[in-house]
Formats: sequence, C-alpha cells, structure tokens
Amino acid sequence: MKQLILFRHAKSSWDDDVDDIDRPLAPRGERDAPRMGKRLKARHARPDLIVASHARRAQQTAELVGRALGMGPKRLATDEALYLASPDAILGVVAGLDDAHSGVLLVGHNPGLTELVNRLLPRLGLENLPTSGVVAIDFATTSWKKTGTADAKLAYYDYPKNPELFVTEN
Repeated sequence: MKQLILFRHAKSSWDDDVDDIDRPLAPRGERDAPRMGKRLKARHARPDLIVASHARRAQQTAELVGRALGMGPKRLATDEALYLASPDAILGVVAGLDDAHSGVLLVGHNPGLTELVNRLLPRLGLENLPTSGVVAIDFATTSWKKTGTADAKLAYYDYPKNPELFVTEN
C-alpha cells in the first residue's frame, strides 16, 4: 500500500508586489502550517518524503510541516512540475517517485489539488481544498506508477478550521 498526503500550501501574502512564484506565507499561513503538521503527527502520519512546488509559499509550508513532523531537510524535495500543476501533471510527479517510499506528502496548489482529489475520490465531492488543507489517500498498490489507476481510499481529510481534531501546541 502507498499513502499520498496532498497538502495545499498555507495561506500566502498578497501584501508584497512580487511575482506569484515569490509570494511568501502570510502570518496566518505561518501559524497554520505547523499546526497542521502537528495534527498530521497526531494522526500518526509518517511520510518518508515531502515533495513541494518550488514556489516560495510551498517551500515555506513544506519546511514548517516537516519540522512539525520531525523530518530533517534531507527528506524534503522540490519538483518544479508541481507549480500550478494540473491533476495529470501531479500524477506524473507521483508516478516518478521511488517505490522505496511508502508514504509521501506533496505540497502543491489549487485548482490542481482539488481537481485531483475529486478524480481519485469522487465520493468525497470536495468543493475546494482550503489553504493548509490535507487529503490523505491510501492506494492499493506497491508502485507509485499505478496510483492513477489503483483503488484509492480516503484515509482522512483535515483543514485548519476543522473542529473535529484539536491538538494542543507544545
């Protein structure tokens, strides 16, 4: 089995006059990303690797979540193909993952992430994956190349304003 955790980057700032790719996290994003990392840890999420878009906000999100999960920088990777990627492009990145990884957390962008979730889990009917939102998907396969066609099952869906799981900050 493979587990893919799709994580939409945390809330970004629109205050600076910078190119989209260079937008940093807003204070809310800097707060939500580590909180969601702690919630992932409380759910016993143990990804072997975090792969993020090269956008500044995605990189910052990956670092904050990785730190909350106790993952060092050697377990963080960047893939430029994830920047504003379509569902097919995201699946292409996933298909290229090393099968030695049983769990991967992917930090990307909308609308591609929401569209991919709805393709893989149509019964979830996700209207919009919010910033710092997480969808964990279990695939009945041992190969990342087959995740686009393998049976997919929702492990969990979580987001910062979800009242169902509360983890205290330490």
